[in-house]
Amino acid sequence: MRKCLNSRRRTTAESRRQPAKLDTPSQAPWQFQFLSGIERKAVFRTLSSILLFLLIFRPGVARGQTRTENIEVNLQAASHPFPHYWERMFGSGRAILSLRDSYRRDLREVQSATGFEYIRFHAIFHDEIGLYDEDSEGKPAYNFSYIDQIYDGLLENHVRPFVELSFMPGKLAAQPAIHPFWYKPNVSPPRDWNKWEDLISHFARHLIERYGINEVSQWYFEVWNEPNLDFWAGEPKDQTYFQLYDSTARTLKKVDGRLRVGGPATAQAAWVDRFIQHVVENNVPVDFVSSHVYGNDLSKDVFGTNENIPRTEFVCRAVRKVRDQVEASARKNLPIIWSEYNASYKNEPDVTDADFMGPWLANTIRQCDGLVEMMSYWTFSDVFEEQGVVKEPFYGGFGLLAENGLPKPSFNAFKLLHGLGNTRIAVDSQSALVTRRDDGTIVMAMWNLYLPEETGEHKQVTITIKGLGENHQARIFRLDATHGSLVRAYAAMGKPTYPTQAQMQSLRSAASLGAPENVRIQHGQITIDLPPQGLALIELH
Repeated sequence: MRKCLNSRRRTTAESRRQPAKLDTPSQAPWQFQFLSGIERKAVFRTLSSILLFLLIFRPGVARGQTRTENIEVNLQAASHPFPHYWERMFGSGRAILSLRDSYRRDLREVQSATGFEYIRFHAIFHDEIGLYDEDSEGKPAYNFSYIDQIYDGLLENHVRPFVELSFMPGKLAAQPAIHPFWYKPNVSPPRDWNKWEDLISHFARHLIERYGINEVSQWYFEVWNEPNLDFWAGEPKDQTYFQLYDSTARTLKKVDGRLRVGGPATAQAAWVDRFIQHVVENNVPVDFVSSHVYGNDLSKDVFGTNENIPRTEFVCRAVRKVRDQVEASARKNLPIIWSEYNASYKNEPDVTDADFMGPWLANTIRQCDGLVEMMSYWTFSDVFEEQGVVKEPFYGGFGLLAENGLPKPSFNAFKLLHGLGNTRIAVDSQSALVTRRDDGTIVMAMWNLYLPEETGEHKQVTITIKGLGENHQARIFRLDATHGSLVRAYAAMGKPTYPTQAQMQSLRSAASLGAPENVRIQHGQITIDLPPQGLALIELH
């Protein structure tokens, strides 16, 4: 995870759209100087009338206009397996926070909604965990008390660790390279590589002794976090990180060859091609590759271009880039694990706290299908302190649940989309998913996505279903500004910094998805209306 101003790091200036320049009369093709005053007024009246007509009647622009989309669903169309790769893993605040009751409550809430399997967090080797120390003679000493409490708590809640091996214990660090996060992680390389390997060995052996190799072999071990940014102080960054990876991976495999290890855990979809080349040329073990990207990353940082890629497409464009690199490599079957992603790396309330996240998530799932083994949404909860103690409930945090467990629209999006089936049926639409559950139930998702800065229009969707038969009903679950969203309710109460218990209860009521609509399917057709940033899950019964 990166910091930038109030949230994540950015090494280059943000690009901004500049308004288009309109021609002035002196630049226009008409020669106004040859017209009389009356003629000029007539020309301007005519142009004004034309402009008003276009604003009122041009498709897609008129206020209150409803767009239409016709979607044909053929239940006999081509299909393929559709594992729920988007909900198998989540990120979270740093390791020590997992000991808090609020963290564990939120974990249970999200696990109940999604059934997720893995959790990833930073800083399991941070000094606040107390794992590593040295005596007066420099001999390492280990204390696994908090380590055990952390992993016991996850496993008791039916979630396995995706272990990010970071950051550097102070007494093992080559330098005091303190990252500016509030909790001050040390991002230095080790001053003694033998001691680093001893730490990794003791850590892995302890986990196996406590939980058994049959359990720990189902975990993942990821070496470090975003070494291409300021989370790694080694220079040059790539070569010193490769040394860290080699040392760590070989040590883990010496403990037990069944332990799964990978990297490079880079930001901005970086280094994966050169990482694979390095491990192949040097015969270094690797079981998966991992990387990160956010919807508002810059194309020049991720793709080396100046394209203006909207955040509605950016994440899966980056995933595709890495997929292509892996398939072109000597290890083309390596699993790809996207161990961080979200619509924004900043704190943007109009993005990560907003209704936008429902259709954004659905569209991201549609685009990334088949490209990745797992994707880890950053994060499941706003029990999170990279910028310090949370100061208000809705500040653009990354979590699905805000402070005090208040469900954001993103939480309900995951909850709804959990209901999709495990087989995807082809459909010619960029705003729909059609799936089949194991019991044969057809489940569809439809959405009306706009960028956060756009007002958007309502959309009427007519779905024609071929191969369904007679006497069927649709159950429609909705997520939008008036269904399952607390955004308006929070604004209506004045956006209190510290909501009262009564206010929190009102917000939870507003965030309730409510009962589904039951609509009869007539002549194989159903029509639904979707407001801007609306998401609907439709079950056919």
